[in-house]
Amino acid sequence: MTRRLLLALPLLLSACASPPSCDDRPYSGSACREARLLQQNDMLQAKLLIAAGDPEHYELAGALLRRAAAGDRTGEVPFYQALLLIREGPQLDEVLALLEQAAARGHPHAMALLYKIYAAPYLVAEADPIRAQTYRVRYGELDVAKSGYPSFEQALRVVDGLLASPPAETP
Repeated sequence: MTRRLLLALPLLLSACASPPSCDDRPYSGSACREARLLQQNDMLQAKLLIAAGDPEHYELAGALLRRAAAGDRTGEVPFYQALLLIREGPQLDEVLALLEQAAARGHPHAMALLYKIYAAPYLVAEADPIRAQTYRVRYGELDVAKSGYPSFEQALRVVDGLLASPPAETP
């Protein structure tokens, strides 16, 4: 009996250490699917609020990003948090830290923005071509870059669009 228990113990312990499986089928009623859908909704709303460029909505965008952070594995949350800080009036150290965090998770637009910051220069006082080139090379190592979409140039255009002031509303 104890021998069987000793043989089964590693299997039981590994089952405890494994994350529970997630039924990710539509309408499965799975709690983890529901959490993922809500995280996606928070991200979508936050992106729209940031892109709209209305400072009155930045507080809500920040709250949505903080709530979505727990489910983020791609670096999308810190990337958009950095964009929000840039829109609010850049706090350079915080912006760079968030972009580094997003780049470390492989977010392509974070790497493109870091390239822009150091190549242009944008937000920093002096260009740093070596650091800029580092981000361009890292971008080229991403799976999305190897597939060709988005190309580095496309990623830079997206970043430029995200940084541009939103169009003024006409009455």
